[in-house]
Amino acid sequence: MTIYNYEVRKANGESTTLEAYKNKALLIVNTASQCGLTPQYAELQQLHERYGDKGLSIVGFPCNQFGEQEPGSAEEIAEFCSLNYGVTFPVLAKIEVNGPGSHPLYRYLTDLTGEEIRWNFTKFLVGADGLEIARFEPQVKPLELTDEIEQLLR
Repeated sequence: MTIYNYEVRKANGESTTLEAYKNKALLIVNTASQCGLTPQYAELQQLHERYGDKGLSIVGFPCNQFGEQEPGSAEEIAEFCSLNYGVTFPVLAKIEVNGPGSHPLYRYLTDLTGEEIRWNFTKFLVGADGLEIARFEPQVKPLELTDEIEQLLR
């Protein structure tokens, strides 16, 4: 099984897979709207605008597991991201990233890296082959990943 086979839900509840991102570099981020790191949405959007047409896709997975900092509905989250940060990259349905209810995609990612998600805005940069995966902790700002992104896009 590859990363592209995992079923995910769009914010509207529709089921899909990550297959749409095959052959693209992918930045997967667990997000939250009421976190001290929430301004990272702005940098994620900048990366989306800079590299989206060059082969980078960004996907946000809202999560309420850390300090209950993502309490809103899918509609509220989408509206917040759009109004406050101009987000145009996909922000999918809310999931859990740790524990028995964790989403299978995040179980896969944490199994690969050997540790659970510590906080909101943990980032996984996935190569176009779906196999090369690098993890970046929340304090690493999205724009600090520019070199790694550009290397993947070559």
